[in-house]
Amino acid sequence: MPRSSSDIVTDPKLPPVAVSDEQHRAAARWTPLKVVIWIAIALLGGLAWVMLAVVRGETVNAIWFVFAAVCTYLIGYRFYSKVIERYLLRPDDRRATPAEVKQDGKDYVPTDRRVLYGHHFAAIAGAGPLVGPVLAAQMGFLPGTIWIIVGVVVAGAVQDYTVLFFSMRRGGRTIGQMARQELGRIGGTAAIVASLLIMLIIVAILALVVVNALGESPWGVFSVSMTIPIALFMGVYLRYLRPGKVTEVSIIGFVLLMGAIIAGGWVADTAWGQEIFHLDRTVIAWGIIIYGFVAAVLPVWLLLAPRDYLSTFMKIGVIVMLAGAIVLVRPEISVPAVTIFGENGLGPVFAGPLFPFLFVTIACGALSGFHALIASGTTPKLVEKERQTRFIGYGGMLMESFVAIMALVAAISIDQGIYFAMNAPSAATGGTVEGAVAFVNSLGLTGVEITPDLLISTAADVGEESIVSRTGGAPTLALGLAHIMQQALGGQAMMSFWYHFAIMFEALFILTAVDAGTRVARFMLQDSIGAWIPRFRDVSWRPGVWITTAIMVAGWGAILILGVTDPLGGINTFFPLFGIANQLLAAIALAVVLAIVAKRGRSYVKWIWIIAVPLAFTAVVTITASAYKIFSPVPAIGYWANHFRYRDALASGDESLGPVATVEAVIRNTGVQGTLSIIFVVLAIIVIVSAVVVAVRAIVRGGGDETEDPAVPSRRFAPAGFIPTGPERELEKEWEPLLAEERAETARRGH
Repeated sequence: MPRSSSDIVTDPKLPPVAVSDEQHRAAARWTPLKVVIWIAIALLGGLAWVMLAVVRGETVNAIWFVFAAVCTYLIGYRFYSKVIERYLLRPDDRRATPAEVKQDGKDYVPTDRRVLYGHHFAAIAGAGPLVGPVLAAQMGFLPGTIWIIVGVVVAGAVQDYTVLFFSMRRGGRTIGQMARQELGRIGGTAAIVASLLIMLIIVAILALVVVNALGESPWGVFSVSMTIPIALFMGVYLRYLRPGKVTEVSIIGFVLLMGAIIAGGWVADTAWGQEIFHLDRTVIAWGIIIYGFVAAVLPVWLLLAPRDYLSTFMKIGVIVMLAGAIVLVRPEISVPAVTIFGENGLGPVFAGPLFPFLFVTIACGALSGFHALIASGTTPKLVEKERQTRFIGYGGMLMESFVAIMALVAAISIDQGIYFAMNAPSAATGGTVEGAVAFVNSLGLTGVEITPDLLISTAADVGEESIVSRTGGAPTLALGLAHIMQQALGGQAMMSFWYHFAIMFEALFILTAVDAGTRVARFMLQDSIGAWIPRFRDVSWRPGVWITTAIMVAGWGAILILGVTDPLGGINTFFPLFGIANQLLAAIALAVVLAIVAKRGRSYVKWIWIIAVPLAFTAVVTITASAYKIFSPVPAIGYWANHFRYRDALASGDESLGPVATVEAVIRNTGVQGTLSIIFVVLAIIVIVSAVVVAVRAIVRGGGDETEDPAVPSRRFAPAGFIPTGPERELEKEWEPLLAEERAETARRGH
């Protein structure tokens, strides 16, 4: 068996399994037309950035957000990701991926790159890119815009791409497994424990956003529920009825999805629909907990992959549609580039200075540790060819960043008074229209003056009883999307449809991350327990699957219930912990990648700055944010300051902070949050220090131990990107008869 790529000899009886380097270079050769196109993209992007950052009047046109984002993404993908591919990773399509070598029909399944892009994007794109930018909008539009667009190119997409590639080269091992291999016992153990605990927080907060979006919304509950049987049907259709017919099943799924949205409106207007689907948040939370368990134990092809692919159509479609509507409508944004809350750090949505809290609040839109769990969980077990990791890993993260920019634009396009009425916790507004009006008008914001009629009419426009303290970001994004879309399509009469359409869109976004996250957490726990009980490492052993899934679901489910019942508003108090934990996990992932690159040898080390720069920035941001949450004496910022404030009030009998039950709940929740903050940052520091030590030693020695799986010659071909190049199309024609035979055999075997 060959040990490295240089030893690979593919089967001469088969067509070539890879396009040669010479053919790749020929296909990418510059032409005068290409030069003109890229100059135009660069000039348009530069103009957009100037309009956003330099030429600012009282308002700024929203189209510049779209142009700045798209042009920067195109340049980053075309040039920067190519540098990473060519010099840092060096993929070889002659090598078989784990999906080909370990194919088992359950977790290891060679998957069409377009379907896998959909699955991966759906799995990574949870609540973060929707919620974080909406919450961060209280600080103004410019800091968030810069971090979302620039941060993803140099940090977020780099992490996703490199983790996916290195996990694939190691049989699809999780980030925890790789940490144990690369960093030794202390660093590896710290990474595994941190990953497991952080995963619980991340999945719980993702689920909490769904609960807040669907709570007491029968339209949303019905429509989102219907996506489950639709996904099951798509899985069976693609597996048994019409194997390989991706376009066909996509059209069917899209039609059924639109039907579910329209039917949701009809059902919500009936008495029985209100009775069955008008659920409070606790009931919805338990439903999501049960769903998370079931989805994580079913075969990946039955629910997870088709559901993610289905939701990806909606996710990408809605974001592109929203971008088109912004270009068409050209809404003027009156929110300042940096608001007073960005300057003083005392905003009502969340408290804390712009640095570091802007970065940990935006989280997934620019850099997300959760993605490292997906990129080393389900996705590397499904990749067909090594070169596809650039399209899936780097390209998938760029699309998530675009989602974040659209979320930010939607949030800042609505009236600022309505924004704060929706995102302030009920403890501040009392949950009433009158309380919200009094609170928002007391903020003293220039040009912001709301009335009860404005809040009541806005709620009526979107078919909701109230929009006051609808925290979590999802309702705000839905209102912003509805506000923009109704100007482009349908007018005021369509506000309610667009609002609930957006709610379903967001819930789909997030649920796919919940089920994928639970499955990845199960892989991680199985491997950890397997160190003592080897049988658990067998991912096909069903008792092990059920036990580990139940443990992880119970963990994040308990935190979800805490968030749902939190008197201070679950999102407002738990989201900073989510953001910090998420970014700490990103630092852990980048630290592991740093060690791997250093061990690869001197020809790779000269490019190690690509990993070291985002790692250093993320480490500083997250450790600083953790210090604020642990040590700040300001109750609005520090968990322990708030904890002791409520504890002292309880001890003295002071009821000014609320009834006893409320005070006790705050004491419990802030205690949990403060303790987890300490644990997370200590574990992350241990991992980062361990990785730096390992990397320095490897650089001094000129390399380190090889931990990649032995290279196995591939026996299949697939294009690298979404659109095949000329040479790839020619090879596809040669391989089509063989692939058709394989699909037929798979259908006959039922795998």
